[in-house]
Amino acid sequence: MTSTSDILQGKILIVDDLQVNIQLLERMLREAGYAAITSTTDPAQVCDLHRENHYDLILLDLKMPGMDGFQVLDELGKIEQNDYLPVLVITAQPEHKLHALQAGAKDFISKPFIVGEVLARVHNMLEVRLLHAQSKNYSIALEQKVKEVETSHALVSRQSDEVKRLYDELVAEHQRSIELSAQPGVMVGVEKEERVTTPWPRSMRLRHPWLQFNLFTSLLGGSMVLLFHDTINRLLIIAVFVPILISQTNNTGGQTLAITLRGLALGDLGTGKEKALIMKEALLGLLNGLFVGLVAAVAMYAAATLMHLPIAPILSLVVFLAMTGSCVFSSISGAIVPLALKKYGADPATASTIVLNTISGVAALLLLFGLATIMVK
Repeated sequence: MTSTSDILQGKILIVDDLQVNIQLLERMLREAGYAAITSTTDPAQVCDLHRENHYDLILLDLKMPGMDGFQVLDELGKIEQNDYLPVLVITAQPEHKLHALQAGAKDFISKPFIVGEVLARVHNMLEVRLLHAQSKNYSIALEQKVKEVETSHALVSRQSDEVKRLYDELVAEHQRSIELSAQPGVMVGVEKEERVTTPWPRSMRLRHPWLQFNLFTSLLGGSMVLLFHDTINRLLIIAVFVPILISQTNNTGGQTLAITLRGLALGDLGTGKEKALIMKEALLGLLNGLFVGLVAAVAMYAAATLMHLPIAPILSLVVFLAMTGSCVFSSISGAIVPLALKKYGADPATASTIVLNTISGVAALLLLFGLATIMVK
C-alpha cells in the first residue's frame, strides 16, 4: 500500500528551458514536502539523467529550443519500451495536450501554474507510478512462483488434495495481480487489451473516446462557473478557493475509489458489505471534511480580513460548510461509482476516475457557489 511518506520521497525531475519556471515549481513542491527534486534546463540531458536515477515523475515543458518536449518523449519511450512512462507535460497551448497524451505523456499542467492543480496532479501521478511499480514487482514474484510450481506439476498432481488446493489459490492470486497491474491504465481510459506492440490506429481508437468523454465532463464542471457568474463577480474572493476545494474533493474521493477498486479486485467486497463500506467512507469523509474545512475557513477569514471585507465570518462559514459537505459527498461517491458500474455489467475501473471527479467537482462548486449565493447578501 502506498503511503504519503512514500509519495513525498518520490524522485522528481523538472525540465524547462526557463530557470524562473523551474524555481517556481521547485518552491511549490518543496513547500508541499517533496524532497527528492532534480532539475535541468537542457532537454538533451533528460534521457541520461533518467537512465541513471530512474525518476518516479518527470515534469516536462513541451516548448523548448533545440529539442522540444515531443522529441524528449520519443527518446524516453525508447528507454521505457515495456514499462510505465512517468511524464507530466507542461504547456500553455491547449492544442498540444491531446498530442502529448498520444505521444505517451500521462497528464498535463497548464500555464500559468495553479498551485492546487500542480500539487494534485503531481500527487496523483506519483501515487499511480508507485502503485504500478508495486503491482509489477508483485506480478514478477508471483509469476516466478507459478513457473516453479508448474515445473513440478507432475509431482504436485500426485500429492494430497490440500496441496492441489494451494496450487489453485496461487494461480488465482497471479490472475488477481494481473488485474491490479492493469488498474492504473484503465482508470485513465487505457483498455486492458492494449499493449506496447498494439498498432497506433487501434491505440487511438481505444483511447480517444475516453479523452472526448473527459473533455465533456470538464465542460460540465466549467458550466457551474457560468451558472453562478453573478455570485462570482460579486464575491471574487470565493473564486480563490475553487482550485483548493476541487483538489481536496478529488483527493478525498480518489482515496475511497482506490480502496473500493482494490476490494473488488481482491474479492474483499462480498455481498452485503457494500453498505458497510459506504457508511464507513461517509464517516471518514465527514471527519476529514470537518478538519480540513476548519483550516480552510481560517484561511478564508484571514484573506477576507486582509481585504477589509465585513462579511469575513460569513465567507468563512460558507467555505467550512462547502469543504465539509464536498468531502462527505466525494467519499460516498468514491464507493458508489465503481459499485454501480459493476452492478450494471461495466468494468468498475474503467472511467471511474473521470466520472468521480466530474460529479464530485460539480457538487463541490454547487455547494460553494450555492451557499455563497444564499448566505452572502
